[in-house]
Amino acid sequence: MARTWLQVRVDLLGTAGSDLDPAPGRVLIVGPGHTFEQLAGAINQAFARWDLSHLHEFELSDGRRIGFPSEEFEPELVWEDQAVLKVAREVGPGDEFGFTFDFGDGWRHRCRVLEDKADPHEEYGPGPVPKRPVVTWGWGGSQISTGASPRRSSSSSSSDHGHPSMRWQMTAQPSSRKARWSSPSRS
Repeated sequence: MARTWLQVRVDLLGTAGSDLDPAPGRVLIVGPGHTFEQLAGAINQAFARWDLSHLHEFELSDGRRIGFPSEEFEPELVWEDQAVLKVAREVGPGDEFGFTFDFGDGWRHRCRVLEDKADPHEEYGPGPVPKRPVVTWGWGGSQISTGASPRRSSSSSSSDHGHPSMRWQMTAQPSSRKARWSSPSRS
């Protein structure tokens, strides 16, 4: 497969009241058909958010806001529909935009689209491509571990990252940005 997927670096800058230094980060791969709604879900999973009842929004460099469309907030706040807009149609390599989760606490993120596009099979492994954006570097996946990257294990679950044959297992590889895969053992 060609390098057609975006790589988006997401750094957690802090909350409304404090900054994080250094800012923890993740790199996600985002396919041409993935929406901002799917990207928000992947970011929230990558940063181990469990209380997903809070609002969130993306703010693009041109000032457009993407989130939950609702007349309840108009005219002060108008969001474009996150479930409809495709990430790859709205941003490209070199673009930077913001993501805020929980307007009360104000968890602020800087999202940067990396210059190099990705081949999902090189980054994620063989088999079907992910059905939603997934973490390929940093903390993330279904477990949190500093400097970890995903590895394939022998168990499988249909709920693991939208990929029917993958289960994430975190192993320390701090010097590598690319995922390293081990072959599943057959028992």
